Amino acid sequence: MDAKEVVLNVLEDLTGEDLSDQMDENIFENGLLDSLATVQMLLNLQEETGIQVPVSEFNREEWDTPNKIVAKVESLENE
Repeated sequence: MDAKEVVLNVLEDLTGEDLSDQMDENIFENGLLDSLATVQMLLNLQEETGIQVPVSEFNREEWDTPNKIVAKVESLENE
């Protein structure tokens, strides 16, 4: 599975919505994720992809749309 597929699956599990047609929508401003769901998202992404995202280094502005999440996952996979 590629990063986009993984991200969309994780987000759908957490929000109950298919966000594939909302790749540039702000998931926090739209109320789709709160603080607890964000931590769960990071844990799920770590489990699915093997990336490490310390919560202390999490910058919400870098993770606020599905497209940004995909880009972050891809960059962390390539580290």
